[in-house]
Amino acid sequence: MTSRILRPVRAGHAAQPRSATPRGVRLPLVAAAVVAAGLCAACGPSTETVGSASPTTAGQSAEALAALAPSASASTEASPSASASPSASATAQASSSPTPSRTRSTSAAPKPARTSTASAPARVPGPGYDSSADGQKQIDAALAAAKSDGRMVLLDFGANWCGNCKAADKVFAQPQTTAILGASYHLVKIDIGGNSSANSALLRKYSPSGGTYTMPVLIVVNSSGKVRTDTHTTGNPSLTAEGINAFLRKWAS
Repeated sequence: MTSRILRPVRAGHAAQPRSATPRGVRLPLVAAAVVAAGLCAACGPSTETVGSASPTTAGQSAEALAALAPSASASTEASPSASASPSASATAQASSSPTPSRTRSTSAAPKPARTSTASAPARVPGPGYDSSADGQKQIDAALAAAKSDGRMVLLDFGANWCGNCKAADKVFAQPQTTAILGASYHLVKIDIGGNSSANSALLRKYSPSGGTYTMPVLIVVNSSGKVRTDTHTTGNPSLTAEGINAFLRKWAS
């Protein structure tokens, strides 16, 4: 063993321990100490007693740590992990790239065109005249329906014993004429062959020219009750399918 010389400590002066390392290397020693702590943790606890290391061993350890510090910092600077890897930069660029926003279409989708369904044909009365019916109520109902659907109102003044009225009824019952009537008219049949003064007054209301009436008297009025044509003044059409159909088409609109 090497003998050590112990110098006496002067009275009044506390012993100042010499720093084992220069001041210039204290900061690198901190990093080296971190590395050394990691090495100690990996290798396990030391078997030597704390404080048994000699000053020479402590100095050598400090110098070794000082030597490790620059190499550790240099390896840190030279390590490629310090700079962003290509995959990391690609990920960063992908995350920073603007995501295409989904723009909502402002133009409304075209709505399907509404197809106007043809209204059901109007009811066409059968042959003959109802002497018990209230003619005014019948006309009022037909005018109200005409305001709703735009059809014309055909007033048929006649009698059950009238031969021409029966001939007209036969034409009205034919399919083509019935289709024209149902599509364009509300037919009202008013009996003037009996003793109903009310129905006779209705005839004079819509055909005020007076005189002798030739039955049937066919009068076309619009939804407002305005007379468009009166066969008492114009004369009856031919009481055939061709004649009556032509008359109906002419005044349908």
